[in-house]
Amino acid sequence: MDTEEAAATATDTSPAASPRGFYGCVIALIVFFTLIALGAHAVTEFEKGLDGDGQLEQPGPSGSVSQPLGPGTTARYEDGLWVTVSHPERHDDGTYSATVTFKNDTDEELRLGDEAFSDTLDVESGESGVSGQDYASGEDVNWLNPDEAAAVLLPPLPEGAERTLPVRLKPDRKGAPVTLEVTPPHPGYRETAYFQLTLG
Repeated sequence: MDTEEAAATATDTSPAASPRGFYGCVIALIVFFTLIALGAHAVTEFEKGLDGDGQLEQPGPSGSVSQPLGPGTTARYEDGLWVTVSHPERHDDGTYSATVTFKNDTDEELRLGDEAFSDTLDVESGESGVSGQDYASGEDVNWLNPDEAAAVLLPPLPEGAERTLPVRLKPDRKGAPVTLEVTPPHPGYRETAYFQLTLG
């Protein structure tokens, strides 16, 4: 009898699973997945470093001459610079205005209007990849304020700051296409972002 009771007691008092073991497994899994995420981030940054910080990096159209961005969209560079072109707004005198906004999320000050880097912003008549002369005769778009835009670009753009410059345009006719070519300066190389607008 005593032997049966002792056996029953031994069976009833089997040790429960240790909560420390469970928490240890959870912590090990968290550390494991964190290391995987950090490794993936490091590989991505390494790949970016191979092709340079001046590359465009975004979903959808690439912003290239053959896949221009539209109004209201943003060109994102790998180093953290963002460039956004607004929708054109029509005025009573037949002119249009748009804005180009530079957002500096890089880790350094940018000199967008430095004389050593020309053509940060250029305006071309016609569709992207087609010059105004080839598009159609008499369908030109005049850029009315290039000097004002250059003056806005001249001061250095601090890290974490934004700068918006106005672009005033006068087309020969309503509905004329125009392409804004934005090439922010970079000590090595930076891709040109193309934005195609329709004035009207």
